[in-house]
Amino acid sequence: MSGCDGEKKETPEPVETKKEQREGGRNGTEADPEPKAGKPEADSVDHSGRKKEEPPEKTEGAARAAKAAAAAKPRAAAAKKRPAAKKKPEKPPEPSPKQPLLDSFVTRLKEKVGDKAVKDSFINRPDGHRPVIVALPDAWPESARLLRHEEDLQFDYLQNLSGVDDEDHMEVVYHLVSLKHGHSLCVKVKTEREDPQVPSVTGVWAAADWHEREVYDLLGIRFPGHPNLKRILMPDDWVGHPLRKDYEPYDREI
Repeated sequence: MSGCDGEKKETPEPVETKKEQREGGRNGTEADPEPKAGKPEADSVDHSGRKKEEPPEKTEGAARAAKAAAAAKPRAAAAKKRPAAKKKPEKPPEPSPKQPLLDSFVTRLKEKVGDKAVKDSFINRPDGHRPVIVALPDAWPESARLLRHEEDLQFDYLQNLSGVDDEDHMEVVYHLVSLKHGHSLCVKVKTEREDPQVPSVTGVWAAADWHEREVYDLLGIRFPGHPNLKRILMPDDWVGHPLRKDYEPYDREI
């Protein structure tokens, strides 16, 4: 093609429109681009046109926990099926090394005083296997003299004397020691709660004097035969005995 100036000009090739490209692609004149890998784009869009969020991947810790829970289920089921192991019968405790000594005390008291001298006897294991005798008030004075003066007993030291309010009865507890033979004994004398009385042993062990007064003062247990049974801690005009479980203060403000 010649221009106005006589020079030959090249005719430009016609530009193919986008519409023609699309139509040509459909007619096979041009290959469609390869589809992208992955889910179709339509699947990742919800009805509102927003892109759907992918579910979060499980963390490593959550995966381990799920695996452990799955493994525990069959073990738990197997444990339920297994019969419970039978408990072995407990062995009876070994005889106390002080049991022969206690038996000798009980035998001597029953021979000399009678069966009324001993209501019960046992070994107090937590207290160094101390022998314990439970006596009745009526036989206690004679039993006390035997324990103090009998040659093979000789409990010459009254280590302690105390009172106990056991709700349904009262007790006076004596801890005796033989300095000559090196053995010890606990004697519990029970008495009724309404009018508690235990014969005094001040004539057997002089140290019982103030102990008996203290028990009388705080618990109201009387000791017939005591030379001077009166209060030792509380004022003489004090109302009641403050260590009794049924004690009610006379003056609420105190």
